Amino acid sequence: MLNDSGNMLSGDTPAALAAAYLSHLANERRLSPLTCQSYACDITVLLNFSKDVSLDRLQIHHIRRFIAQLHGKGFSGRSLAKMLSAWRGFYNYLARNQDYVCNPCVGVHAPKSPRSLPHTLSPDEAAKLLEFSIDDDLMALRDKAMFELCYSSGLRLAELTALKPADLSFSDGTARVTGKGNKTRIVPMGSQAIQVLCEWMKRREVLVKPGTTALFISRYGKNISSRSISQRLKIQAVRQGISANVHPHVLRHSFASHLLQSSGDLRAVQEMLGHASISTTQIYTNLDFQHLAKVYDATHPRAKKKG
Repeated sequence: MLNDSGNMLSGDTPAALAAAYLSHLANERRLSPLTCQSYACDITVLLNFSKDVSLDRLQIHHIRRFIAQLHGKGFSGRSLAKMLSAWRGFYNYLARNQDYVCNPCVGVHAPKSPRSLPHTLSPDEAAKLLEFSIDDDLMALRDKAMFELCYSSGLRLAELTALKPADLSFSDGTARVTGKGNKTRIVPMGSQAIQVLCEWMKRREVLVKPGTTALFISRYGKNISSRSISQRLKIQAVRQGISANVHPHVLRHSFASHLLQSSGDLRAVQEMLGHASISTTQIYTNLDFQHLAKVYDATHPRAKKKG
């Protein structure tokens, strides 16, 4: 906030303003902890750049210089666009709550960079990844349940770790998922996921500790971490002979791509993924076209010469 002389009040330091904004994101907008952490990193970059100029005196040329310097350090256009979005949101908050009169980020655009398509597994690779023996290994049973559910329902990693037993409905084969922005959606579960989840629910009771709420837990009976899930998936991919870098979001991408290839229903895929905008989902149509192009090149007599 400004005093009568037009200067920022001493209590409103940049760090304090940033902390208030992040608290607003977490408590009022109900953004996920990972999203708030990403905002915090982006805002920290802005504060580091603006040490010589107070936030209320930054102009559009300052922001353009910051972006140019970051681009020169190797930041991609996509990363810079995300950062600019965080900065714009911060200044919008300051305008509403601290009487800032301008947003220096308005009109600044990130450099364009080629849009990379998400990596996906082929249907055969996905099947190979999930075809592993459980035997009497409780952790293997848990892993299979996690991976089957992630692939059959297109869950984000944060959504998977946040699931509770009460979120599953075996009677109609659905799961209630809380996604970005604390928005809830209902997603279908595949038959193989349901089968292994039923078995995991029975065996989970052997491990679970009092006060533990998560559907998927560690060998010590506590909520499993996102990092542990990612590590277990990477290990399983290596065991199954899959050379690609497999992480939970690859299963989500694969779910979307395979569903779109089979159904062609972009709106349905958008709903199941929980995308706010269909433009986010449309990237999977490019993957679908790549698949069709490969089939054409491999089979059509008028296609380009085979290598």
